[in-house]
Amino acid sequence: MSSFIRDQVTWFIVTSYLFGNAARTPGPDESLVETSIVDSTGVLEMIEFLESEFGINVLEEETVPSNLDSINRLCRYVESKQSASPAAPGSTQPAAVT
Repeated sequence: MSSFIRDQVTWFIVTSYLFGNAARTPGPDESLVETSIVDSTGVLEMIEFLESEFGINVLEEETVPSNLDSINRLCRYVESKQSASPAAPGSTQPAAVT
């Protein structure tokens, strides 16, 4: 799992939901909803962060706990979206020749 993605996701959670208190950072598999760190509005903010920070598009049907409810789940989700993308933003991959 990418340490860059983990660091960015953790930083966002700590600064946005825990008011900078890193001591309250949840374990990597702890539910963000069940621990009351993130509520429904927080999920929307998380989606906006993921889309802007990692250049992915979070589809409505992908907004489920199995994708977004822990640090590990968020990281795996971002990695799967990036690997499924033909060319991530900022990529130097050449365009296909037709």
